[in-house]
Formats: sequence, C-alpha cells, structure tokens
Amino acid sequence: MRNAPTILHLDMDAFYASAEQASKPSLRGKAVVVGGLGPRGVVATASYEARVFGVHSAMPMAQARRLAPNAAYLVPRGGFYKSISEQVMGLLHALSPLVEPLSMDEAFVDLEAGGAAWDETSARLAGIRLRADIRAVTGLTGSVGLAASKMLAKIASEQAKPDGLVVIEPGTERALLGPMPVRTLPGVGPATGDHLRRAGISTVDELAEAGEDELVRLLGKAHGHALYAMALARDERPVVAEREAKSVSVEDTYDVDIHDRGRVGTEVQRLADRCVRRLRGAGLSGRTIVLKVRRYDFSTLTRSETLRGPTDDPGVVREAAARLLDAVDTTGGVRLLGVGVTGLADFTQEDLFAQAAGELAAREAAAPDPVEEAEHESAEQRREEPPAERHWTTGHDVRHADFGHGWVQGSGLGRVTVRFETPQSEQPGRVRTFRTDDPALEPADPLPLVAPAPRRPDGPDEESPDRESPDQASSVPASLPKSWSGNGSGGATSRP
Repeated sequence: MRNAPTILHLDMDAFYASAEQASKPSLRGKAVVVGGLGPRGVVATASYEARVFGVHSAMPMAQARRLAPNAAYLVPRGGFYKSISEQVMGLLHALSPLVEPLSMDEAFVDLEAGGAAWDETSARLAGIRLRADIRAVTGLTGSVGLAASKMLAKIASEQAKPDGLVVIEPGTERALLGPMPVRTLPGVGPATGDHLRRAGISTVDELAEAGEDELVRLLGKAHGHALYAMALARDERPVVAEREAKSVSVEDTYDVDIHDRGRVGTEVQRLADRCVRRLRGAGLSGRTIVLKVRRYDFSTLTRSETLRGPTDDPGVVREAAARLLDAVDTTGGVRLLGVGVTGLADFTQEDLFAQAAGELAAREAAAPDPVEEAEHESAEQRREEPPAERHWTTGHDVRHADFGHGWVQGSGLGRVTVRFETPQSEQPGRVRTFRTDDPALEPADPLPLVAPAPRRPDGPDEESPDRESPDQASSVPASLPKSWSGNGSGGATSRP
C-alpha cells in the first residue's frame, strides 16, 4: 500500500434526489423520494430531508409513503442524471487517466497517476478543488475521501457525508478502523455480519484479534484471508480505469402478476429485443443467454443456455429465451421477468443462425414475430378505438406554449398539474392544471442546472471571482471553504 493518501473516492450526495431539488426550486429543502411509483416500486434515492423519516434506498415505495406521506415522489429521469454524471466524470478524468467509475455518482481516482497529488497536502488541495469544480459545473455537492487505499478512501468519503472532505493520514488507519463495525469493510454483508456476530466478532478490532486462521475457519480460505488483511488496513487493489462489463441485461417488474402464458412469452420476447439493443449499443455480443423469472411467491428462477459462439442477433436471442421459458412453470403468476446475455465479446459469429435454423426458420416463415404481431394488433386497436389519454410522468419536464418550462406534479382523471419553474427561478413557480390533451402542452428536455456563463464580446469568458488562478492553486489557500475544517487526524469535520 502506498504511503501518501492519493487515492480519492468521490460519492455524490443523494444524487438523484439532489439533482431533482436543484432542477425544481419548489423542492429545495424538502423531502424528495425518487423511484418507481407503482405498487411494487422501490426507492432509488431519498434526499437527506426524507432520510430523517427513515426513508432509504432499496426500500419498498409503499413503506416510504407511510413513513413520509408529505414527501415529493418522482419518477427517475435517467438521461438527465447521466448527463450530469458525464460532467462529473469529465472533471475526474481531468485529474488522472486512472478513473474507476462504480456507478453514475461514484468513482475512485488515482491522483498520483495523473500528477495531481503526491503527498497529503497536494491530495487535500486536489479534493478541495474537485468539490468546488463539481459545485460550479453542476450545482450539486459531492463528498470526497482521500487515503492510501481504495477501501480506506471509500470509508473516508462515507464519513465526509454530506458535502465534506476527509483525509485518512498514513499511520492512523488501524486506530480509525478498530472501533468500526465489521459491516464497514467491503464484502461484509448482512449474512457475513450475522455469522461473525454469532462468533462474538462485532468490530474490526475484534476481527483482527480473532486471527487469520480463525477467520479462514469461519468464512473459508479466500474470504477469511481477504477479511483479515482488510482488518489490518491492508488493501492492494489498484484503481482500474476500464471495468469490463460481465453481462448485459434488462428486466421489468409488473404491478400486477401476469398469469397468461401467452403474455409472459410476449414479454420475454420484448425483453430479449431490448437486451439486444443494449448489447449492440455497447458494441458487444455474448454466448450465454439468461432468463430470470420471479414468481408470485417471490421465488426467483434463472435458466441459461450457452451458444456455440457470441451473437448480437435478436432472432437468436429471442429463440434461446423462448426455449428457456418453456422449462419454467409460470402457472401461479409472474411478477418479474428478465433477459440477459453473458460471456461477452466484441465480435459475433455470423453463422449462428444455423443454431436456430430448421424448425425456427419454418416457424418464422409461417408466423409473424410475436413482438411485431403485438405491435400490429396494438396499431389496429388504435385505429378502431378512440385515442388513449396522453400520459404525463410525475417529475418530468414539459413546456407550455404560453407559460414556458415546467414539470409535472401529477396527473389523472383527464387532468395534468404543472408547476412552471426552471433551475434558475428565484422563487417556487406557479401551479396550473390543464387537460391531458391540451395541444399547447408538450414534453420537454431537462434544462441545465447551472446557467452558462455569459461570453464577453471582446475576449474570453470572464473568470469567476470564486475561481482560483493556477498560481493561487499551487499552494494551500490561507482560508479553506466553510464545508471543510481540519481536525487532529488531518481530516475534515464530518456531518451526520
């Protein structure tokens, strides 16, 4: 393990919820919950105001509504969050070529590899600048942990939340880790934690005192060795710039169990096509097709079939998924379906059609594709039936010809309620209600959270007075941001 705390871990604060609050002035400082709003939806992110009521990620949405009935409940806007994530990742790549994203809002950075830091002082300054840059570019806040290893950097960023920075100085790791619960360490989930607790091990200190042999006996060779090393603050894992995808998959959870076998088959075919589109979008192909079925009683089955070579052909994936479904009993009803592809490669085997030829070819020649047939029937119904009510998704952006940009607060019974405001609005916007078929109301793209800086007509953009010049940034500033305050261990005062 290196001696300087030059591994940085960034974790954006309540990312989805914070992005929604920044986008919607009327929600700032209020409880916001983002996730699936259906009967079986789950919480993706809760704002810190919502967490006060006990709401947290992965909680069933119905439970969240009971805990915080007055919170704002919004449907995720994936494209919007991705655009912000790309801005943040761009700032990280400016620091170092070694950036390891863990998700849209979390990443490791090797500052030393990019020459951005080489000791505790320069690493701290890089972290301060990064947080300021993120706020300037996105309007959001992120918490930063700095340490000599990935494990410790992640622990430091957790201590820094929200909107803080913590540095773990070399030599202080064991004293810091000792009193922490074993669940703090990577790889210790609920089951492992309970197993260790039954053995009388609750803290990292107790884990180290138990010894390597005892941990191997309790947890097995690989897990026991790894956990003992982590208890001693040893973590040699490097920051890996490119994390290869191991699989590509899609799945849907249904608000009402599907009992009709034909409908189940149609859903599997639709998921197979979505999976292939995602596969092709990543420039990949795969050899193993996986079907996931969660039944009415929450039992989950997975079935897989390995082809002779990698493919990205929708016909081949659909046929394999259909064969896998034939072996699954769905009589009692299905609540979730998923289709995935593993064994990924960046090439395809062109003659894989031979695997699905013969009977498949004859069948396809005689009958239309089930997905296309369903779409055709749907189109026929649209021609015969009155137009369906326009659907407006809660939290998504709209634009009205007369009132401008806004977002959907709710809809139903032929009406849609819109609050008209933008990220730059100084006050919460006005609320108006329209018919769902109002021709003046249209879906809109999200607006940037930070307004572009005005350009000077006679030269480059005017530099913000809050930005440090390169000369100023070359040494530790005389005064640090209010969100950072030093402590005896060289870290920052963390917030709960």
